[in-house]
Amino acid sequence: MGLIKIQTVMNTELGKRCILSRPPEPPHQFVLNDLTSALYIGNTKIFGVPFTWSLYNVTNPHICVVGITGAGKSFFVKTFLLRASYIWNTNAVIIDWAGEYKAWVKQAGGIVVELGKGAYLNIMDLGGMRPLDRTKQIMTSLQILTDIAEFPEQMRLTEEAIEQTYLNAGFRLAERPDQNKDAPTLKNVIALLQERLQEGNYPYPAELENAIYRLRQFAREGEDFFARKSTIDIGSLTTSGLVDIDLSGLPDEKFRALASLFILQTLKERMRMEGWSSEKGIKTFVVLDEAWKVASDDRSDAITIIREGRKYQFGLIVASQNPTDINETIFSNVGTNIILRVRFERFLDYIQGSLNFSEFMRREISKFGVGQAAVNMSFQTNIQFPDTFLLNKVVGEVPLDTYSFNITSILSNDELASGTIEKEFIFEKPDLTAMFININFSTDIIDSIFKALDAKGREVDIKDLATTLLGIGVSKENITNLLRNFGMPDFLISRMFMQLGV
Repeated sequence: MGLIKIQTVMNTELGKRCILSRPPEPPHQFVLNDLTSALYIGNTKIFGVPFTWSLYNVTNPHICVVGITGAGKSFFVKTFLLRASYIWNTNAVIIDWAGEYKAWVKQAGGIVVELGKGAYLNIMDLGGMRPLDRTKQIMTSLQILTDIAEFPEQMRLTEEAIEQTYLNAGFRLAERPDQNKDAPTLKNVIALLQERLQEGNYPYPAELENAIYRLRQFAREGEDFFARKSTIDIGSLTTSGLVDIDLSGLPDEKFRALASLFILQTLKERMRMEGWSSEKGIKTFVVLDEAWKVASDDRSDAITIIREGRKYQFGLIVASQNPTDINETIFSNVGTNIILRVRFERFLDYIQGSLNFSEFMRREISKFGVGQAAVNMSFQTNIQFPDTFLLNKVVGEVPLDTYSFNITSILSNDELASGTIEKEFIFEKPDLTAMFININFSTDIIDSIFKALDAKGREVDIKDLATTLLGIGVSKENITNLLRNFGMPDFLISRMFMQLGV
C-alpha cells in the first residue's frame, strides 16, 4: 500500500495555484443586451458572445478609446456613432483636432464646420449663461493655455476688463441675457485695457501691457477666429445630427485647445439647460479626439461632463494615441474603456495602473492586431466578475482598410532583439490619406500611391515604399517628413536612404 503524503499549504499559496478559476469574461447576461436598445460592438474572444453596449448596465455613458494610429480607434468611434444614431437617433458633435473625421461626416450626410477657414467663434458669446459665469470660464481657459495663473495682478486686470466689457455692452453680470443681444468680443476687452493704459493712472503699466499682449495673440488680424462675431451657434449643433467641427485649419495647438475648451463649455451649459428627457437613450455624444491639452487638465469641462453627463443624457467619447494624455480622472470615471493596440510599456503601465487589470490581460493587449480590443466596463451590479474582457475584433459598418509598413529590413540584429524600436507602422486608410495631404501630396500622387500599395497587398517594406514614392516624383525631403509622421526615428530614415543609395 502506498503512503499518502500530507502537506501543509497556506491559503495564499493555494490561491496562486488556480485549481478552478473563472475565465476573464463577464457572464453573458451582462454582455449580451436587448438589441433594440443596445449597440453591437463585436464578439468576446473566449466564449464568442456578442457584446452589445448598453447605457443601462454601466455607471455612465462615457467612453475612453486608446490605441496607436492604425489600431482601429477612429473606426470604432465611427461605427459606434452610426449605431447610436440608428438605435436612439442620437446626435454627435466631433471636436476634430486633425480633420480626421471630415470626409467621413460629409459622406454620411452630416455637417462640417471648418474653423480657421471662414468660420468664427466669439468666445464671449453667452449661450444663455450669465456674464459672470462666462467670465469665469474664459479665465479658466486662459489659465489652462497660458501662464497667466503665475501673475495674479494680470489675472485680476483681465477678469475685471471682461466683466466691464459686458457691462458696457448693456449686460447685467448676474442675470441671464436677452438671447437677441450680440455679445462683445475680445477686441472690445483689449480696447478697454488699452484705454486704461493710455490714461496713465495705473501704477504698474507693465502688468497692463502684458495682459493686453496675452489677449492679443487670439485677436490679431487674420488670426481673430475667436474675437469676431460668431458665424456658428454651437448650442444648436447638439440637435443637428452628425456634426464635425474641424480644427485643423487653426494655426496651432493653442488655438485648437481654446476652440475645444469653448465648445465643451457651451455644450456643458446646453446639457444642463435641456435637462432629462424620457424619450431618448442618449441625446448627444461629444467626441474629443487627440485634444491632449483639454483631456489632461483637471480644470477642463471634459471632467465636468464626465461627472454630470449621465443625468443629462450626454455622453463624452475621449480618444487618444497616448493614454498619458488623458487625465486619470477620466480613465477611472468613464463607464467604458476600449483598449486597442498600445505601443509602449509605459503606456501599458499607465493603463494597467488606472484600470487594475491582470497580467494576463496586459500580455494579450500587447499582442493585439488591428481591430482587436480589450473592454473595461464599470457595471451597475454588486455581483463579482471580471470587468475587463477581450474582443476578437471590433465589427464595423464598413471594411477596415489598413496599410502596414515593415522596417525590419533596415534594423540591426541588436535592434531587432531589443524590443525598443517599433518594427511596423499600421494605418487606417483615412489616417494615411490625411498624412499625405499634410505633406501637400496632390490628389493624383495620392491615388498613385494607394494603387501601388494595393497592388502589393497593403503590406509593404519601408524601402519599397520609399522607392515607390521616389519613382512617382516625391522628393526625399517630403518622404523624410512622411516617415517622421509615421514615428520613424531620423537615424533610421538616414540609414534607409543610405541603403537605397539616395
